[in-house]
Amino acid sequence: MNTRPLGASGMQVSALGLGCMGMSGMYGAADEAESVATIHAALDAGVTLLDTGDFYGMGHNELLIREALRGRNRAQVQVSVKFGVLRDPAGGMNGNDARPAAVKNFLAYTLRRLGTDYVDIYRPARVDPNVPIEETVGAIADMVKAGYVRFIGLSEAGAETIRRAHAVHPIADLQIEYSLFSRGIERAILPVCRELGIGITAYGVLSRGLLSGRWTREQSPASGDMRAFSPRFQGENLAQNLLLVERLRELAAARGVSVAQMAIAWVLSRGDDMIPLIGSRRREQLAEALGALDVTLSDSDVAQIEAAAPAEVVAGERYHAHQMRTLDSEKG
Repeated sequence: MNTRPLGASGMQVSALGLGCMGMSGMYGAADEAESVATIHAALDAGVTLLDTGDFYGMGHNELLIREALRGRNRAQVQVSVKFGVLRDPAGGMNGNDARPAAVKNFLAYTLRRLGTDYVDIYRPARVDPNVPIEETVGAIADMVKAGYVRFIGLSEAGAETIRRAHAVHPIADLQIEYSLFSRGIERAILPVCRELGIGITAYGVLSRGLLSGRWTREQSPASGDMRAFSPRFQGENLAQNLLLVERLRELAAARGVSVAQMAIAWVLSRGDDMIPLIGSRRREQLAEALGALDVTLSDSDVAQIEAAAPAEVVAGERYHAHQMRTLDSEKG
């Protein structure tokens, strides 16, 4: 597995990371044994970066990773954790809490669930509008000094917030959605990150499965699948988006790869500061995603791919309206 620098932090991570969210119910029921086997397969293939959130399955995802890492060399794995999303017993989302006291509270529980003495990268899942980012990052910086956290990251933060956070403590990376279907960061956020030496861990590189090449218009999200509420998976939006996928399928077939592999390879081609997070829940999905590492795209290839699926033609926002209003990254 090739490695890439995580911004200017000095940390080297695998060129692809494994996003573990889908293993804890966000896309419907998952097979726990298969999830652990998939994490093992990823580690055996050289993946070093595992991404989770303490709110994925209300702690289930961290416990799953703890089980998967049992008997493994902890120093050879980088665990990235998002915190701050408030949940209720029914699974609802109830806002964010990034107060300094909450930062330390969330971290204490994360360390216990993961069974580790430190987290490699710690980040607020969303910017808390009620707490200055300087206070949140300052609290994480205290945990860095205490040895409980190695590096600080951000998630879905806008350009101004990134600058303010970085002025308090160096930010290793920004985790944000980036794919052929979601290219908004190219306007202002990506240039600021590159100016400051902040890496990008890109999630949603397959646009929640739209770019997997397997989704159909007749398909319905399973019970508990967040895609049931995603605008891009609704009605005519879905039909329009699947037409774009078919254009991409023709280009992928001509290159002897799958749509998913080409979509991941496109993100990889956008710069050495890009670390795509693949959300594979099963070993066969993982094997396909890892095949993207063998795909080399020329400038001509990239131009053809982008012409086949212009971002401005993608139908529907990446989250429903309420969630879009909470994203600091979407506020200009």
